[in-house]
Amino acid sequence: MPASPSKPAASGGQATPVAMAAHALPFIIGAGCLIAILSFGPRSALGLFFTPMIEARGWSREVAALAIAIQNLLWGAGQPIAGMVADRYGTGRVLVAGAILYAIGLIGTASVTSGLMLQLFLGVFLGLGLAAASFSIVLAAFGRAVTPEKRSIAFGIGTAAGSLGQFLFAPLGLALINTFGWDTALIILGVGMLAIIPLATALRGRADTYAGPAQSIPQAMREAFGHGSYVLLVIGFFVCGFHVAFITTHLPPFIADMGLAPGWGAWAIALIGLFNIVGSLAAGFLGQRLPKQKSLAFIYLARSVVILLFILVPVSPASVLVFAAAMGLLWLSTVPLTSGLVAVMFGPRYMATLFGFVFFSHQIGAFLGVWLGGRLYDQTGSYDIVWYISIGLGVFAAAVHWPISEAPVARLRTA
Repeated sequence: MPASPSKPAASGGQATPVAMAAHALPFIIGAGCLIAILSFGPRSALGLFFTPMIEARGWSREVAALAIAIQNLLWGAGQPIAGMVADRYGTGRVLVAGAILYAIGLIGTASVTSGLMLQLFLGVFLGLGLAAASFSIVLAAFGRAVTPEKRSIAFGIGTAAGSLGQFLFAPLGLALINTFGWDTALIILGVGMLAIIPLATALRGRADTYAGPAQSIPQAMREAFGHGSYVLLVIGFFVCGFHVAFITTHLPPFIADMGLAPGWGAWAIALIGLFNIVGSLAAGFLGQRLPKQKSLAFIYLARSVVILLFILVPVSPASVLVFAAAMGLLWLSTVPLTSGLVAVMFGPRYMATLFGFVFFSHQIGAFLGVWLGGRLYDQTGSYDIVWYISIGLGVFAAAVHWPISEAPVARLRTA
């Protein structure tokens, strides 16, 4: 007999979400996607503010890079905490707090006059705001709202929404800078982040609304870090953060250094976002049909090939656009597959917490990618070393993901 609509049903050895009215799911998915667009968009366009900001304030490239590196690190460090709070007290409350911190970070950055203040607003406030309002929190809410067989595509849709934000906000950010100046543009974007607050009311679920074997957050953490495949997933996601943060922050100034107009940097970031919509949806679709860990290995290896080809050919508008399109297909396509593996291994009850630790590794990589980019550029006058480090890390990540097992832990198999 089919399960009663008022009770959870088991599927594949894992508990499924508490069933909700059919009309509620589109609102949850729609609101979550809008939040992903709003939270990921301005952050992905920060590289456009890099050059005008340091020129206006007279800072070195490393000063601004350090602030963004701190932002990435705190985004990652705050993600498991934000996930625990969301699992315990509800997703909506965490998203509201994140929106407020995000707005303070952007608005405060517009008026800073010292490197220390830049690191406080652009680094600390914006980093913590991202931790609480990012698509990671949204994906965990999706995981509780949909059935197991639909999670991979739901994660792909949520990730693609973030990419749409990148596509939309890159040209928007450039237009705001050209029209109002970089500082006023940041204020406008900061005020816009407050739109997340009313949207957050649609994502109010928490872990105790989910049926399944009883487990506390500390028990879930011990189980995860004692699971070899989860540890490999944590290690491998470091590389994704290194790639994404380095390219997002340093590709626009790299393109300008090569003698191209600044607009090409904006369109490169936008094109990455546009093609990642396709890549994320494709990854979500394929994650339901192919081994997720093997798909991840292919993505990381393909990134290394794309980066190598990009630095071997002369930089031109054509090479920039081809690189952006190819990288876009491989950009955040790792997210639905990685989050999907977490859900398969441990179920969605504490997914915000457990994916938060995976994402912390991502952001440690992001910290190093951004900071090393600025540091080595100031020392050598070139990004060459960091491009080659990125290639090596892609090969490493492919090797790390290959042996991961896509299977529920024993607790779920025997539940």
